[in-house]
Amino acid sequence: MHSTAELHPAAAAGENFPVALRVLPAATRTDLLAVYDVVRTIDELGDSAEGDRTALLQEFSADLHRVWTARPGHPALVGLVPTARRRRLPEQPFQDLVAANLMDQRVGTYETWDDLLGYCALSAAPVGRLVLALFGESTPSRVERSDRVCTALQLLEHWQDVGEDRRAGRVYLPQEDLRAWGVLESDLDRLAATPALRALVLHETDRAAQLLSAGASLTRELHGWARLAVTGYVAGGWATVDALRRSGGDVLSATPRPQRRDAVRHGLRHLLRRAA
Repeated sequence: MHSTAELHPAAAAGENFPVALRVLPAATRTDLLAVYDVVRTIDELGDSAEGDRTALLQEFSADLHRVWTARPGHPALVGLVPTARRRRLPEQPFQDLVAANLMDQRVGTYETWDDLLGYCALSAAPVGRLVLALFGESTPSRVERSDRVCTALQLLEHWQDVGEDRRAGRVYLPQEDLRAWGVLESDLDRLAATPALRALVLHETDRAAQLLSAGASLTRELHGWARLAVTGYVAGGWATVDALRRSGGDVLSATPRPQRRDAVRHGLRHLLRRAA
C-alpha cells in the first residue's frame, strides 16, 4: 500500500510540489510529519517487514490505541501523542490504514471497480480525513470531497506502479476490466505494455481523473495553510494524470513520473480559480 503518497505533499506530487510542506509553519509541519511517520510505519509493516506481518500489524494496532488511552511503546506512536492531543485527531482513520494493510496480506486482486473503491476507503480516504482534522477544517461535505481526492491519488499511484505491485503479488487493476480489455495477468510481467494494457491503463487513468475532478473543489473551501497543502495534493494528482497520459499507458517500460512544471501549473490554476 502507498498511503504516504497522499499524506506527504512532496510525495503526492512525486517531489513536484514540495513547497506545500516547506512553507508550512514549524508547528504545523511538525504535526504533519508526526502523522506521516505513523502512516509510513503502518505501510512498512504491511509491505516490507520481516516475519509475520499480520501479527506485527495487529500488535501495532493495539499499541496505536494506547495513544488515546495510555502510553504507546513504538517510537512513531510516542511522537504522535502530543500531536493527537493538540490537534484532537481521531483514532479511527489510523486504524483503517492498519485494516487496509491487513487486507493486503490476504487479498491480492479485486474483482470489480467497486471492490477496489472499497479497499481505497480504508487505504486512502483516512489520510485526507487526518489532514482535514489536523488543520481543523473537517466538515461532512469536505470529508466527502477529500475521500474522492485521496482515492484518486491512490489509484493513480497504483496505475504508475502496475509492474511493481505485480511483483509484490498484487494486481489492483480490476479483474473484470482485465477480462473486458483482453489483458492477462501475465501481461503485467512484460518489459513493455501491450496495446490492450496501454488502453486499459488510460481508461483507469480517466476514471481516477474523474474522481479527482469531483473532489478538487475542496480547495476552494479551505483556508490558510490547509488550502495550500491540499492544493499541493490535488496539483500532484493532476501532474500524475498528465504523466500517465504522456506515457500512452505504457507503465511497464518505465514508471511515468509527474513533472514539476505540471504540478506548479495545476497548483496555480486552483489557487487563482478561488481568487477569481
